[in-house]
Amino acid sequence: MFYLKYRPQTLDEIDNSNVRDTIKKLLETKTVPHAFLFVGQKGTGKTSVARIVAKALNKSTDDTFSSDIVEMDAASNRGIEDVKNIIKEASYLPMTSAYRIFIIDEAHMITTEAYNALLKTLEEPPSTAIFILATTNIEKVPKTIISRCSIVNFGRAKLLDIVTMLERIAKHEKMNLDKELLSLIAQYADFSFRDAAKILEDLLIQNKLTVQEAKEYLGLYGTKNLIEVIHSSQLPQTLAWIQRFSNEGGSIKNLIESSLQDLHALLLSKHGIKPENDPLKLDLSIAQITNLIKLLSEAHRTISYSPIESLPLEIAVSEFYNNNHV
Repeated sequence: MFYLKYRPQTLDEIDNSNVRDTIKKLLETKTVPHAFLFVGQKGTGKTSVARIVAKALNKSTDDTFSSDIVEMDAASNRGIEDVKNIIKEASYLPMTSAYRIFIIDEAHMITTEAYNALLKTLEEPPSTAIFILATTNIEKVPKTIISRCSIVNFGRAKLLDIVTMLERIAKHEKMNLDKELLSLIAQYADFSFRDAAKILEDLLIQNKLTVQEAKEYLGLYGTKNLIEVIHSSQLPQTLAWIQRFSNEGGSIKNLIESSLQDLHALLLSKHGIKPENDPLKLDLSIAQITNLIKLLSEAHRTISYSPIESLPLEIAVSEFYNNNHV
């Protein structure tokens, strides 16, 4: 799998530019934090970065990396006994390195009782122990734990950072790919490095490496996008376009997500802010843009349990035409 095969191995290879800069600054301080809390959605590189930080702190090579690092998945090891084992391990001196480093993934799954046991160790940590907690849900991590950690917010992966990662993979695989194709993959990766690498791998397996072939594989058909259709057509024509899109195998979910990205870029540009992607050249008012964003966001929320996939989008578009004169 590309995401595993081409995981970053060094600080400079970290794909998330904001995280890379933050981590470098933290590691350059005179006193290294004894506890980190990595926060971000799936596929943003939390575990990979945790391993890189561990290697950097211990100045390890791959050959000596594992002897003084303990990894625990709290999704399946969340109880008091599991955490007590970690606390006991933390009291031991490193075998070959400067620190014993404990990476706890899915940290929000740890039980309250187990967190209470861990808290004392975080308050008075052994000088040779460092904890790296990673979570997709910081709201479930106790505030007492959060207050004793240096927080690194992974946020959503930037499109430019995702494209850079895809270029790195393509170079290693000796693939000469169109930049437009890589940008397309980045847009439909749900702001996830992992998902982007998976899409690229799937396209390679299916031998669909042109922009048009990728669009068809991702369920994106036609030369116009939905926002352009809404802007230039009346309601019956727009509904007919959506029907054709759906009947030809297009993904309504991807269509809504793509349209929201277009609207977001357009909204930012209307307020004088340069978005990551060039905005569409459409004369929509800020009120129309925000109304359409609200309607499409609601359609996206309800699409998973709609008996007809296209229905939430058709309702949203109908309401937009009823409320606006486009």
